[in-house]
Amino acid sequence: MKHLAKLALAAAPFALFAGNPALADNHVAAEATAATATEKGPALWKVADEDTTIYLFGTVHVLPKEVEWYDATIADALQGSDMIVTEIPMDKQSEAQMQGLAMKVGMLPQGTTLRSMLTPEQTAAYEAALAKIGAPPAAFDPIKPWLAGLTLSVVPLMQQGYDPNSGVEKVLLAKAGDKPQGALETAEFQFGIFDKMPVEGQVAFLMEAVDGMDEVKTMLDRMVAEWVAGDAEDLAEVMNEGMDDPAVAEALLYQRNANWAEWIDERLDQPGTVFVAVGAGHLAGAKSVQDYLAQKGITVTRVK
Repeated sequence: MKHLAKLALAAAPFALFAGNPALADNHVAAEATAATATEKGPALWKVADEDTTIYLFGTVHVLPKEVEWYDATIADALQGSDMIVTEIPMDKQSEAQMQGLAMKVGMLPQGTTLRSMLTPEQTAAYEAALAKIGAPPAAFDPIKPWLAGLTLSVVPLMQQGYDPNSGVEKVLLAKAGDKPQGALETAEFQFGIFDKMPVEGQVAFLMEAVDGMDEVKTMLDRMVAEWVAGDAEDLAEVMNEGMDDPAVAEALLYQRNANWAEWIDERLDQPGTVFVAVGAGHLAGAKSVQDYLAQKGITVTRVK
């Protein structure tokens, strides 16, 4: 199912706010199929100099409630930090604004419908996918294919027990209390990654979600299991399966990783301790944030 299943783990947390909440409410009871915490737990890294420490923690943006991962090492790093930084602003006000932004940039021009952009064969497969999640054929007619694709990559997970409210960022922010919050990107930037895709690419993106709907939970279960085990190498291997579109990989992962490495490099010039939480796929495999930091001569140490 190529790269779409990986969005919820490694790419864009805004995808969790882009869907129709009414569809998510139509979920079924699900057994806890994802792995629970091991002694090792999710990986945590740090970058430090004489007066600055920056923790790097890979997150999963949506998780089953049953998955346990918050341990003493992560808690100590978070509580000992002066601030927490996520990919995009994730306070309540920002989430509300994100819903509105999704509907603003994700709407098709008046007089155009999503299904009018599909071939008859694509339309049949697309409408069958909507039926699987209990949505009428016209449910997403007003929105662009990329936004429908994001929605169809997340809603099936939510209907099978995955919960954005159990996502790692939500938990970390709750435990961080009144600590100052920062962000590496804006929601506008993340939406723009998809909105700038040509129409043909957007439709292909949507149809990947349609074709992979039955596989998305199995894929994410595998990724969560590797994440909970703290096995960054195996996580990277799963991430790279089907990531065969260089342009998508560059836009979703590699360029952003390079940007974040630059941010970390500059942040080291300021004293203090920062806890940075980003999608786990950005901290695994080739061209990870750690790789770009190494190119700058910055040492990254694994804490756990």
